[in-house]
Amino acid sequence: MNYLKTYLKGMAMGAADVVPGVSGGTIAFITAILDPLLESIKKIRPSLLGVIKEQGIKAAFMHINGPFLVCVFGGILTSILSLAKLITYLLDTHPIPVWSFFFGLILISVIHMLKQVKGFTIGRLALFALGAVFAWGITMLNPIAVEMTYLNVFLGGCIAITAMILPGISGSFILLLLGLYTPVIGAVKNFDIAIMATFAAGAAIGILSFSHVLSALLRKYHDATLMFLIGLMLGTLGKIWPWKEVVSFRANSKGEMVPLDERVLSPMQYEHITGQPSLLMYAVFAMFAGILLVWGLERFADKTR
Repeated sequence: MNYLKTYLKGMAMGAADVVPGVSGGTIAFITAILDPLLESIKKIRPSLLGVIKEQGIKAAFMHINGPFLVCVFGGILTSILSLAKLITYLLDTHPIPVWSFFFGLILISVIHMLKQVKGFTIGRLALFALGAVFAWGITMLNPIAVEMTYLNVFLGGCIAITAMILPGISGSFILLLLGLYTPVIGAVKNFDIAIMATFAAGAAIGILSFSHVLSALLRKYHDATLMFLIGLMLGTLGKIWPWKEVVSFRANSKGEMVPLDERVLSPMQYEHITGQPSLLMYAVFAMFAGILLVWGLERFADKTR
């Protein structure tokens, strides 16, 4: 039963990782598996070869908490493979309710993380502001046209995975900025083994390196690190805001025109400028659905601790 619960938490992480603007690391934090995840990944190091030599593969597998890692990454992979088509379809056909759902999810996640902070000092508030400004600056960047090569996909995996396990920053959004989101999601939907394997290799290198850094920061400077991460989360809310006007377009790798620069609008402005309904009631309902989901995950995590 514990393995099943861990697998479901991994699925929740994977579902978040597919969406630009939402971090799987946030879900990992809420469901209380971020710390054990980082600790397990940290144990995958050259010294593990000594454990294999002296005690065998099974002992080494248990040393890194292998069953836990298999459940988490199995859940992530299941979600990515099964939900990639669904989520991209929903973002294309029902963007306002979908973005509203994730907006509510991020808002309640911020409240959840603030409850973990034991004190608010000037330094921590400064880190919060720094995180918010940094994340807002990233969301203001325009996507760059990175050539679709195996090396770039590998490097994209290295960079994106650090965001995927970092509460507040979306790995999918990093891929979007690099111009690799559409090709990578397309590879998943078309089951392109070569691209998927290259990205996975880059992600493996990135996560093995970054897990040590994040784990050390959370261990030595827990509250200060959390304040910076909370700032990151709030700074990305503009990217997730449901009502926007597309100011300019760009051609993606398939030659299709996709949004490049967008302007945040109020629901009333959206109706006036675009001539489309704001779907405000649907948006509010979807936002509260996101809030209830995180609240449920929090209760679920409390029972499984």
